[in-house]
Amino acid sequence: MKTMETNSVSRVSTADEQRAEVIVETAGRLFLAPGSARVSMDDLARELGMSKKTIYRHFPDRNSLLAAVLDRQFAAVDRTLVAAAEDAEGQPFDARVQRFLIAAGTELGRIGAAQLATGRGGDAMLRRYVEQRVDAVIYRRIDELFRDGHRRGLLSVPPELLGEITRGALERLFTSRLPYELEWTAADLLRATVDTVLHGAIRSADPALDGERLGTVIPTARDDDEEVSP
Repeated sequence: MKTMETNSVSRVSTADEQRAEVIVETAGRLFLAPGSARVSMDDLARELGMSKKTIYRHFPDRNSLLAAVLDRQFAAVDRTLVAAAEDAEGQPFDARVQRFLIAAGTELGRIGAAQLATGRGGDAMLRRYVEQRVDAVIYRRIDELFRDGHRRGLLSVPPELLGEITRGALERLFTSRLPYELEWTAADLLRATVDTVLHGAIRSADPALDGERLGTVIPTARDDDEEVSP
């Protein structure tokens, strides 16, 4: 009897998990699409062919559902960035940075993270959540990439400065009307942005091309601490 009851509970649990997965997948497709601010829970229920009561049994409100959607999306972003870094391994530093930033920016644009983080959707708690995930999944990796370039003597400016410029460029790009005004694709505009951010910052592999810029690498606070540490 206990075995039959256990199997029954297991089947119910599995069915609930599958239903929740379907809800999250469909919600992601609707909520992260252009104009998603107008998508209601009624719209989602109609798309799923189930009642709102069933949805609310798994997710008590829209924000909790959106958080689950973002968890799923940021996991995908993480996998994409890991793959981009691995694919660029062994390439020149500027190519590594470009590949990573284009991948990161493309993913940010795809999930609308910049718009959510600046208030175009959700409440303050949700915006903080998005900011934290973007920082953990994307910006900390960008910072580490620039620090690695600095340690290897490949940067002519502090990595902290490049990190701040890059964050601002990526976030501004996805809240600006410039892509529409220029009629460029997101990939082309992002590539141009990355090239502009990096111009004059990454040293050439050929010292003859850099001239006087190959003088001294500007130290960072972290480097200074490491030098004076006993």
